Amino acid sequence: MTARVLVVDDILPNVKVLEAKLAAEYYDVTTALSGKEALEEMAKAPPDIVLLDVMMPGMDGFEVCRIIRATPEIAHVPVVMVTALSDPEDRVRGLEAGADDFLTKPVNDIALIARLRSLVRLKLMMDEFRLREETSSQFGVMDGQGIDADDITGARVLIVEDEPADAEVMHKALDSLVTVIEEPDGEKALATARDGNFDLIIVSLSLRESDGMRLCSHLRAMAQPRQTSILVLIWEDATKELVRALDIGVNDYVTKPIDRNELVARTRTQIRRKRYQDGLRSSYEKSMEMATTDGLTGLHNRSYATSHIENLVTRANTDGKPISVMMLDIDFFKKVNDTYGHAAGDEVLREFAERLKAQLRGIDLAVRYGGEEFVVVMPDTDGATGNLVAERLRLGMADKPFKLESTKDPLAVTVSIGVASSHSSHESAASMLERADKAMYAAKNSGRNKVVADDVIGGKADKTAAS
Repeated sequence: MTARVLVVDDILPNVKVLEAKLAAEYYDVTTALSGKEALEEMAKAPPDIVLLDVMMPGMDGFEVCRIIRATPEIAHVPVVMVTALSDPEDRVRGLEAGADDFLTKPVNDIALIARLRSLVRLKLMMDEFRLREETSSQFGVMDGQGIDADDITGARVLIVEDEPADAEVMHKALDSLVTVIEEPDGEKALATARDGNFDLIIVSLSLRESDGMRLCSHLRAMAQPRQTSILVLIWEDATKELVRALDIGVNDYVTKPIDRNELVARTRTQIRRKRYQDGLRSSYEKSMEMATTDGLTGLHNRSYATSHIENLVTRANTDGKPISVMMLDIDFFKKVNDTYGHAAGDEVLREFAERLKAQLRGIDLAVRYGGEEFVVVMPDTDGATGNLVAERLRLGMADKPFKLESTKDPLAVTVSIGVASSHSSHESAASMLERADKAMYAAKNSGRNKVVADDVIGGKADKTAAS
């Protein structure tokens, strides 16, 4: 996986060595010899990842990292600190400054490349979600507000460790920060993870009774915990295991013996990242819902229906199953607006939609097609059944007056419905909608408050009826 890497170090030979190693792995490398130069380079062209030396004159790596995290345009670029500092306090300081990892010189090449691949994968995914959110905001289906993931209140962490001493160290370190659940058994941990809605899962790769690596692989394959951050516990010299873990999707690691402060710092980072990612995903899903849903009635809108009805009809044709389509139009709706006002008209539309949904199956598709027109698509439904359902819908509207807040007296509302059923295995959705539309106009022209099947009128109707 190629990516743009910015290497920052004030010692030119160090820069050249890293540049050569990364170029050999087909990374696109740019360099900077100071923190100031690095920030200027990032302002011009943000990279996919930064390899940042700590000990630099003028502006050290910690300060550079804090500035990166405080700058919205580049705040989400992964930063890996590469330094000769090896004390746990220095690692914690780097993590608290916003670094994603802290590698000690001399850097193990295999571990470095594995870490780069892991962080680049994450960044590309996050970039896609941020782009979708930005696009949604431009189209007005999002409020454009930023996502605040700093608050980790209520976070849940699952610890999978069968060494009691290590489990106790982690529990004591994290207990005041998050809700901690312990499950030393690997098989039981999978079930707990599936049902527990965790923000982070910590897995020891040195479990005595289970295979920690296989457990991580299963977690990434399961639907429910697939997006949950995973942090592994690993011995410092277990490079091959670390590389494998990163390749299967583990997010971060802590080496044994466990440093409590580093564990807390990495836990905070992973929970914040998980919540930010969840926020982006939720924003995107909400934007898609808003883009495909009619805001007044809560039904799907016409833009969604255009493609989805075609899919439903195509699937029915392929499977050789019947499908029926209704076109519904509220009778004299213009008179409701003219007499009682548009607020009353909106109430009628909302109540109409509620009654419509109450009479349909879960597999049926109900759409506000435009104005007072609605469409219902019924898979696995032949013409006779479609007509019966349409008649039930008509009665459901006409038999019980609509009670509106904006009018003193209940309001009688009726609907004209046209029904078209599949004629052949080659018919398009547009053709079926057109037949249902003609049948609906036939219902209006013959007195309204009626159901007319397309088969009855032979596909002919005059679109001259008033609404």
